This record gives sequence, C-alpha cells and structure tokens, in this order.
Amino acid sequence: MIDKNKMVFVLGLMAFLANGDNYAAAPLILNISKDLNLTISVAAMSVTAYMLSFGFFTLIFGPLSDRYGKVKIVNIAAFGTAIFSMLGAFSFNLPSLLFFRAMNGAFGAGIFPVTIALVGQSFDNENRHKALGKVMGLMFLGGATATALGGALSYLGSWRLVYLIYGIGELILAVIMFKVLERDQPVVTKLNIFKAYKEPLTNIRFMRIVITIFFVGFSVFGSFTYSGKLLQEITGYNIMIVGLILSLFGVGTVVGGRIAPKLKKVLKHGFLVTTGIIGAIALFALSAYANVWILGFGLFIFGITFIFLQSTLISTAQEKLPKMRGTAMSLASFNMFVGGAIGTTFNAYIMKTHETSTIFYNAAYGILIIGIISAIFITRFEMRRKMSLLNNN
Repeated sequence: MIDKNKMVFVLGLMAFLANGDNYAAAPLILNISKDLNLTISVAAMSVTAYMLSFGFFTLIFGPLSDRYGKVKIVNIAAFGTAIFSMLGAFSFNLPSLLFFRAMNGAFGAGIFPVTIALVGQSFDNENRHKALGKVMGLMFLGGATATALGGALSYLGSWRLVYLIYGIGELILAVIMFKVLERDQPVVTKLNIFKAYKEPLTNIRFMRIVITIFFVGFSVFGSFTYSGKLLQEITGYNIMIVGLILSLFGVGTVVGGRIAPKLKKVLKHGFLVTTGIIGAIALFALSAYANVWILGFGLFIFGITFIFLQSTLISTAQEKLPKMRGTAMSLASFNMFVGGAIGTTFNAYIMKTHETSTIFYNAAYGILIIGIISAIFITRFEMRRKMSLLNNN
C-alpha cells in the first residue's frame, strides 16, 4: 500500500512541472520568434495550439479515467507530455512547433483534472481538502517559477533548453509514478463520453458558470501570453530579467490561493466585485505605466486576481454538480483553456494594428465585467442553497 503522502508529493511534483511547462511560454515567445524567423503573433500560435489541445482533450481524459482507472490514465499522460515537451525542443519550423506543443497540451490535459480526481477519491472528507491544497500549491508554485526559470535558461542557452529540461524532469517523474502509484479500479463499465456530458450541458445555471470561466481564460491567458513582449518593449531588459519580473504573476497565484478563503469570509458577497476592481486597476497599470516597480506590482495583483476568480468559479461549478465533480472539472478546464487559446489568437490580431499595451487595457475592462457578473451568479447560487437548507430543516 503506497503511502498517501508520498502519492500526493509525486503527483504534486508532476503538476509543478506540467504547469511550469505551460507558463514558461510567456518569456520564450520572443526568442522563438527570432530563432524560427516568425513574428510575435505567429510564434504565439504555439500557445494557442497548446491551450486548444489541452482544452479539448480535458473532455476526453475525464471519462477515460472513470472507465479505465485514474492511475492508468495519469501514467500515460505523464509519459506523453514528457516525450512531446522534449520533442518541442527540436522544432525546426512553425508546423513542427505547433504539432509538438499541441501534443504536449493533449497529454497535459490528462494530468491536471485526473490528478485532482485521483487525490480526491484517495482521501476522506477530513483530509481531502488538505491533500488537494498540497497538490494545487505545488502546481501554482510551478507556474510561479516557470517564467523566471524559462527566461534564465533561454538567456543563458536557448528556448529549446527550457522545453528539453522540463521534458526530462517529467520523464523521470513519469517513471517514478509508474512504479509507485497503485492502480485504482474503474468506476464505470462502459465508455460513453456524450452521455457523460449530457446532464451538465443541459444545466443552465452550471453552464453560466463555465461560460464565465471561458471569459476568465480569454482575458487572463489571452493577455498574459504577451506580457513578456510588453515588458521588453517598455523596459528594454533582456529575457532573463523579463522572466524574473513575470514570475511575480505566478507568485501572486500562490499568495492568492492562501489568502482567498480568509478574504471571502471578510468580504462575503463583495469578494468577487472587489476582485474585478483590483484586477482592472492592475491591468490598467500594466497598460499605462513604464515604471518597473509598478509593472511588477501590477503582475503580482494580476496573479492574485486570476486565482481569486478561478478558485471561486471552479469550486461553485463542482458544487452545482456534486455527483459529477470530475465532469464539472473537465468542462471548467475546457472553457478555461479554450478561452485562453481564443484570447491569444484574438490579441494577435490586436497587435497587428495597435500597441501591445492595448491588449492589457482591453483585458482590464474584461476582468472588471467578469468580476461583477461572477458575483451576481454566485450570490444567487448561495441564496438558493441557503433557502434549500432552510426548507429541508
């Protein structure tokens, strides 16, 4: 019987690397574009390819893990994402880069939601939240360090070195996972992907939440992809320093994850409205100021804003489908990453006719509107839940 703490640690490390593999792209876009002789907007298509693939395959891996076992699926996903991360280092033109990053995203989609579901089913109610917190903490820490690590490796060596090192690390962990994780039993006997999603897709209140998550991905990931370009335009710093500054976004997600529960209790229904306001201010600062300290603080608050919105919306989505948490997580991830992919593509067109700062100026309005709409939806949900509890009593 594997020690559950060891299982959480190994899965958390894989989430750390897989999430870092995703976030590291922000400072790399500059060097990829130069090395492959592409424009910034075209090089950013690699981010779109990763996110689109991640989003779509998330919908598939959830039902697959229910049918064939979560450990089996997460093992396959770990080997796949490791192999294609390493192959990404050998991209020689745009089509090869898009293919390797898309495949990397496809297998990466089998790590996050399946890992969360595996940890969730392995612990009782008393210990589940703590175990999930450890995995999520390592995942966000991976994002926090990725831009700094990616920027440094790209500056000292090459952007190719970043994907190669992440891939090697993932491969080592994939071997460890294969040896130490014990196989779990399937929870369904037949695979029926369409049937699995019929109930949530016809649940209007649930779909309002996941569509809101789509716009979070559109505004956050769609703009963060170009944050490295923005910083280099404003400061003129090299990619290593740009990567270090960008890591403040990731630090913001880690800090935000820790303080969110306490702030929710204090601000109550005003939590998400406040989130939208501070997020809008942070993005306006990124679009309007040249002071590196203001830019760094803006990125930090941007990261906090993202995690406040994401954690609240995903938690509510799962509560709306208490018996289908895995499916809810899959649909939430799908909307988050497809939203990010479409946002990245949309902002690529914005860059052709406007300055990079315009992207963050637009995103500020988007975050403010999302905060207000999210507050309305979740306040209504909480009021209905209270009424239901009162009626049952």
